[in-house]
Amino acid sequence: MIRVLFICLGNICRSPMAEAVFRDFVIKENLTDKIEVDSGGIGSWHIGNPPHKGTRGILDQYNIDYQGMKARQVQKQDWDNFDYIIAMDEQNREDLSQIRHKDSVTVKKLMEFVDHPETMDVPDPYFTGDFDYTYQLVSEGCEKLFKYIRTKHNI
Repeated sequence: MIRVLFICLGNICRSPMAEAVFRDFVIKENLTDKIEVDSGGIGSWHIGNPPHKGTRGILDQYNIDYQGMKARQVQKQDWDNFDYIIAMDEQNREDLSQIRHKDSVTVKKLMEFVDHPETMDVPDPYFTGDFDYTYQLVSEGCEKLFKYIRTKHNI
């Protein structure tokens, strides 16, 4: 089982959006027995809350399920439970390295999987208000990450 964890600052905008989009790929390709996905946040401010209304709105627009998702904070144990920890921006990646470092886990930014991305960091729509742009980047990044994992793990 390949396990993927998406991380952003508070786990209500970008990382749950990425979790839902990536899970949608997994379900549509009938790979739920081979790939699991989750998300978490650096901070604890939103623990237990559902995704932000802007995230829910854009996911509804594309008919992508997010039911039952609740914010949680990343834990040191996540390095033992996940194969890929995917940060939304450079600050998230730096914060992750302060929590724990383990060489056997791939910790990368989502946009690192995109050839010639227009930006390396997925901007936080909690602050920008632009959920459409965030969705565009997350969708492209998740598609490329999904293809990368399928190729690398022959699934």
